[in-house]
Amino acid sequence: MDEESMACPRCGAEMVERGVGRLEVRQCPEGHGIFLQRIDLTAMIEAERAWHESDGRHTMAIPRITAGMTAPPPKPPRAPAWIATLFD
Repeated sequence: MDEESMACPRCGAEMVERGVGRLEVRQCPEGHGIFLQRIDLTAMIEAERAWHESDGRHTMAIPRITAGMTAPPPKPPRAPAWIATLFD
């Protein structure tokens, strides 16, 4: 993005530039939203689509149960969308 400053249209605060993955976005420090260029929006949409495509319910063979087995640790909760992983 260019070096020109930008004010949030809702509250007037100066938008802060930050990296989101490989992209640069401007974000309102009060949480009112973000601004990004159209090409970056396209990249985010493609990344979101790829993230959901890899969410298929993969199955594997059930292991043989033995006396010494213990339960695996629980998986961490998965974010509802790829873009949610960028703004934590």
